[in-house]
Amino acid sequence: MTTSFIHPALILICGALILPFIKEPFRKLYLCSVPILTFLDVIYLSWHPGVHGVVTFMGEWTLTFGRVDSLSMVFGFIMALMAIIGTVYGLHVKDNLQHIAAWFYVSGSLGVIYCGDYLVLFLFWEMMAFASTFLVWFNKDDGALAAGYRYLLIHTFGGIVLLLGFVLRYQATGDLSFVQLDAHHTQLYTWLIMAGLMLNAAVPPLHSWLPDAYSKATVTGAVFMCAFTTKTAIYTLARAFAGFEILIVLGVIMAIYGIIYAMMENDIRKLLGWEIISQVGYMVTGVGIGTALAINGTCAHAFAHILYKGLLFMAAGAILHSTGKSKFTELGGLYKKMPTTLFFMVIGGVSVSAFPLFSGFVSKSMIIAAGFEEHLYIAGFLLTLVSVGTFLVAGLRLPYLIFFGENRCSEETWAKAEEPPWNMHAAMAAAAFLCLAIGSYPPFLYHMLPNAGVSFHPYSSSHLSETFQILAFTALAFVFLKDKLGAKATISLDLEWFYRMGGRGFLWLAQHPIQWLDNVWGVAYRVVGLYSLMTTARFWSWFDWHAIDGVVDGSARGVRAIGRRVTIVLQRGQIQQTIFISVTFAAILLISYVWL
Repeated sequence: MTTSFIHPALILICGALILPFIKEPFRKLYLCSVPILTFLDVIYLSWHPGVHGVVTFMGEWTLTFGRVDSLSMVFGFIMALMAIIGTVYGLHVKDNLQHIAAWFYVSGSLGVIYCGDYLVLFLFWEMMAFASTFLVWFNKDDGALAAGYRYLLIHTFGGIVLLLGFVLRYQATGDLSFVQLDAHHTQLYTWLIMAGLMLNAAVPPLHSWLPDAYSKATVTGAVFMCAFTTKTAIYTLARAFAGFEILIVLGVIMAIYGIIYAMMENDIRKLLGWEIISQVGYMVTGVGIGTALAINGTCAHAFAHILYKGLLFMAAGAILHSTGKSKFTELGGLYKKMPTTLFFMVIGGVSVSAFPLFSGFVSKSMIIAAGFEEHLYIAGFLLTLVSVGTFLVAGLRLPYLIFFGENRCSEETWAKAEEPPWNMHAAMAAAAFLCLAIGSYPPFLYHMLPNAGVSFHPYSSSHLSETFQILAFTALAFVFLKDKLGAKATISLDLEWFYRMGGRGFLWLAQHPIQWLDNVWGVAYRVVGLYSLMTTARFWSWFDWHAIDGVVDGSARGVRAIGRRVTIVLQRGQIQQTIFISVTFAAILLISYVWL
């Protein structure tokens, strides 16, 4: 192992274990210091590319904990940066367990990003799943426990599928290296590994866990979750499945599917969850295209998405923290109470909508351009069309229903509404600044991308003209459609219905046929098995008592009887006779010993 290598995940894990022993007034300083040290370690690793942290396991497998290359650098950088922002956002949280779960969660993500083999990947993959489950369970909201349980079950299933793929690959190739798979010669393990990774990317129909869990997580937990799970999955897909054309189809479906459900959603964080699915669809499409420009676009969009989606979740969390409400039908007119939060939400909204000078503009367009370069005109057109829906939902509908329009707040909600603590504002300000900085100066991001030498110029006149036309006509459409897109207390029926029905079916199966079989088996065991066992036990008890013990006890009784007879014969009160008999007996024994 390289002596200078310190895994970024190790810093967070150790920091999480030490945290309970840190008391005020040093606690907040400590909370900030640990992710900052992690970020500095990531920067240090970017200066030392190569393979680090190689360990031989059980004399047969080689575990690689530190593969540092151009792809892992860009993802490691933004993950560590978001860990700082998320921790600052949650400084007001007194519960150490929430911070510990968040840091273990980030550790899992960083472990996956820097791993070089499937065993290490699986270890950190499962760490992510279990740690993030607690970010849901720590919320005291109704339904959080059930949502976390569903989340854990689905991700456990995905982990099993992934592990099965790894095992089959090892049987077929004898290799566990985490490398690009062959798109032209696929095996069963190829599709199993892809399915396991796609579940974490929330690719339909494996997506319903995302809006379900993210809407029930803690305020700070949702900020972490929106950044890490899906983007870590995108990293793994880019690493192993670049150029698999089926991902183009699935990615476009994701983008359309997510934005349609976001338009109908009444819950703020569920809306943002659906919007994550839509934006991750762009990244999945980029991985499927697989060209240098497309992979760069995927990495750039993941980088930008972590920032602007984190900003939107932080703004939504500030509203929930202040008012206790997260539904459009219970909010409205809050611009008077929370103008700063409104400002940050608008920054996030225009960033995800790909406004010029904001981060989404310089990242999303790379993927669309890569599609048109490869003559994927339908995919490029549909992704452009989804951009219209994105601006309509996240750029217009979201801030309008919360901060403007009809005031639907109750008197209690209105009285509680106020700006969040300073640390929440500081975290939102940092994310907003980065959204603007990346959009205004794209080389800052482009120089980090894995495929050097690929040129892309987002601020071309044609691209600017096209973007302004799309935004202008979308804004005009919103003016006419705002009543249709207003707040309605509805529940959107999704494929989650099939999960729930399947769960109910399994519960019925367990409660009736399986329970009946268990009862029958219990009766059969008691009547047949247990009776036979007791009969056998009684027989062996009788045999032991009468046969074995009888022989032993009978022998003992015989010896005792002989002893009595000998005693009667020998002990007659004449010592001379006794001595004579004893000496004679001893002489016989001695002669026998010498003779034999």
